[in-house]
Amino acid sequence: MLSEEADVVGWVPTGLRVCAALSWRFLVVVAAIYVVVWLVGYLSFVVVPVAIALLLAALLAPAVQQLVKYRIPQPVAAAIVLIGGLGIVGALLTFVITQFTAGLPALQEKVNSSLDRVNDWLINGPLHLRETQIVDFVNNAVDFLQENQAAIADSALSTAGAVGEILTGLLLTLVVLVFFLAHGQQIWNFLIRGVPAPVRKRVDLAGRRGFASLVSYVRATAAVAVVDGVGIGIGLWIVGVPLAIPLATLVFLGAFIPIIGAVVTGAVAVLVALVTNGFVTALIVLAIVVGVMQLEGNVLQPLLLGRAVRLHPLAVILAITAGMTTAGITGALLSVPLLAVLNSGIKSLAQEASEGDAEPEATTAPAKRTSPTTPVSDTDGDDDSLDEPPSNGSDSARKEPDPA
Repeated sequence: MLSEEADVVGWVPTGLRVCAALSWRFLVVVAAIYVVVWLVGYLSFVVVPVAIALLLAALLAPAVQQLVKYRIPQPVAAAIVLIGGLGIVGALLTFVITQFTAGLPALQEKVNSSLDRVNDWLINGPLHLRETQIVDFVNNAVDFLQENQAAIADSALSTAGAVGEILTGLLLTLVVLVFFLAHGQQIWNFLIRGVPAPVRKRVDLAGRRGFASLVSYVRATAAVAVVDGVGIGIGLWIVGVPLAIPLATLVFLGAFIPIIGAVVTGAVAVLVALVTNGFVTALIVLAIVVGVMQLEGNVLQPLLLGRAVRLHPLAVILAITAGMTTAGITGALLSVPLLAVLNSGIKSLAQEASEGDAEPEATTAPAKRTSPTTPVSDTDGDDDSLDEPPSNGSDSARKEPDPA
């Protein structure tokens, strides 16, 4: 029987056997990826806050490390940086709110005058509407709202529920961020203890390089947000729109949220220009907002983010598009940093594996082996010496990291 099967296999072309072997392995990998994605979606109420906390930790970790260099305990340094960061965000939001509040009476007057101009244009303009028609339209709108109070109330309740979920997620994000900043090294040491000892050092280095790419990504995102805020703020100031500085600050804060942040804050700027300076100025502001957003999406993000995370601009564009398609705003927010971490980690693992393949030859000539404290060279030309895990020079420390 075995000889008959061997004879049958011999009749199958080699190319077909190779394709079949690659096909079933590819299907297994796709099935595994699908299960992982399904689990992430099922546990999104936990995964998303943890991922956002990791992004914020990448933004604040360099400041914590600077304070630690001045011999400040890491938990204290984390508390200082976290409180300072929350204070800066709170100050920016307070500035925006107070400026809008202070300019609200003038805005109300301009809104009233704008409504009067619109009413006059509808009656005396090319439409030649009668005042009774306008009044009937307003009354019909009021009647529509009154007839759909139940639907509006249900929508408000669902919105309140969504707001509650968002607040719960923000609280979880803040708690996880505190632990990441205060005990990040201990958490990482605990995680890599589950990795087999022969490859533990390799995985440790890959993880550190992946986190370094995440830090570069967050810095590039902050640079893009600054360009958005400054560009739109200068445009608002040139056309004479009031509250240009608080509107620019609002655009800067919204730029950290992909797609929806830029759309919402840009719409606020256009609306303020419409009610204060008229239709023509609103069109100019809309053109400025669209131009800045095009500059961000087609130039700044691919170039700055691609350079920061060492990804091709096309890879950045495709990652944002794929993330937006599969998981909406959350996918657009997390797609590029995830790709950056995977790129750095896989490159590091591949490099270490190639060096490990040549290691048996080095055992025949001990004098030529590198010491444990020598930084691992990076074949792509990057300087990753800062990403090298700490070592005290002993073999025991190199084989077994400290427990969490």
